[in-house]
Amino acid sequence: MNNFYPGVDIVDVDRIKSSIEKYQDKFLSKVFNKEEQDYCNSKSNPAMHFSGKFAAKEAVMKAVSSSKELSSIGFKDISIINNKNGAPIVFIHGHNETSINISISHTNDQAIAFAILKEK
Repeated sequence: MNNFYPGVDIVDVDRIKSSIEKYQDKFLSKVFNKEEQDYCNSKSNPAMHFSGKFAAKEAVMKAVSSSKELSSIGFKDISIINNKNGAPIVFIHGHNETSINISISHTNDQAIAFAILKEK
């Protein structure tokens, strides 16, 4: 029998934008890998996309903390990469077999993400 563990997070885009403006690379490098940064910076509203990825990482951490499959993880352990169709995919560094589905949605003001970890 499979167990499912959800996680959800919502983020104000202005909060992430302020952190980027105030701390610049120090904030970005602490939370996002280069591929995530390149993707977000290629968009017309980078803060909105950074907010979506931030919410996704928080949602993944919440799902993981509910399960027994993984120990606690941090922002840099999680990569939210977009496939060729733009759909987000979750990678947990050092855990290639982890199955986590993620959905991200955003407006100019808020970003929300919902993650589901499927325990094997």
